[in-house]
Amino acid sequence: MSGMTTRGAAVCAIAALLSVPAPARAQEATAFTAAKPDSRASFGLTAVEGIEVGHVTLEERPTGCTVILTRGGAVAGVDVRGGGPGTRETDLLDPVNMVQQVHAVVLSGGSAFGLDAAQGVVRWLEERDIGFPTGVARVPIVPAAILFDLGVGGKPHVRPTAECGYEAASRASSGPVAEGSIGAGAGATVGKMGGPQRAMKGGIGTASITLPNGLTVAALVAVNAVGDVVDPATGRVIAGVRTEDGTRIADVRALLRSGALLRDERRAEASVQNTTIGVIATNARLDKSQATKVAQMAHDGYARAINPVHTPADGDAIFALATGAFDGPADVGMVGALAAEVMADAIVRAVEQATGLPGIPAMRDLADARR
Repeated sequence: MSGMTTRGAAVCAIAALLSVPAPARAQEATAFTAAKPDSRASFGLTAVEGIEVGHVTLEERPTGCTVILTRGGAVAGVDVRGGGPGTRETDLLDPVNMVQQVHAVVLSGGSAFGLDAAQGVVRWLEERDIGFPTGVARVPIVPAAILFDLGVGGKPHVRPTAECGYEAASRASSGPVAEGSIGAGAGATVGKMGGPQRAMKGGIGTASITLPNGLTVAALVAVNAVGDVVDPATGRVIAGVRTEDGTRIADVRALLRSGALLRDERRAEASVQNTTIGVIATNARLDKSQATKVAQMAHDGYARAINPVHTPADGDAIFALATGAFDGPADVGMVGALAAEVMADAIVRAVEQATGLPGIPAMRDLADARR
């Protein structure tokens, strides 16, 4: 695909294995659609052993949730940098706190309402006796983060619920991860510095790198940034603020430097309609402090592929999961550096794979974005 990032032969080889997202399958007698691939992936977040991903996309409005399952538990860390975050169970991920592992992570649309999706995942895990042992019950540990998409689709009362999370967990698998306008990325948009009327479509993206020694680092991200998406391989904006006539990309970097945005009163409309939320997974053996450092370093991927990022109007957050399935040595600095690489790749894939909505074109819809 035109504009695909390349970071060496290893990334190119595995990227070819997932050129098309898995198709969504209709769920009978429910108000959503979902995707559930079947065989283990060799690219993307599920290339990490012990990781499963499931999406649910609501039918009434473009929104949904994405569940990352770690049934066997994974050591976790988190780093939140945006000025408007919406999260759940992030304090327990502080390295000084007791709980060492999580059993799922939920990414959801629907703003703070979407945090309800995590409770459905808790219920699904409890039914399977998965959770932190307390002596009287196993308590599933399920951190979550949300993005704001209530302005997309005209029905803000439609948002992910606990049932959405439960269904996404039931559909999670270790197969290839569907990307684009699905799950938590269904209503995601980018390039809102010029106001929502000049935005483009965001979505879900995933990427991974496996080294010759078997160490794997992968990312999954829901891109709903106020900023533009930049391909780090070329420095070119591939999705973002459009020109006034909507036919071309304006490039927010030029708009910022020229002062043009100072004259755009509509820019304030997009001040709360953002947030990029993501997950890093690795098969390395890490403790909580090391996983937290990996999450911190992964934000470099945000900075390489989104401009501007970490603004007061974004709730940017990254979770890091370590399954420990890799027996070899793993330098934390190397894992973190690879995390930034795959995160940047996943962000680019999110807009490459997205499909447009009425009035919100995708990258594939604009000729200059595809060049």
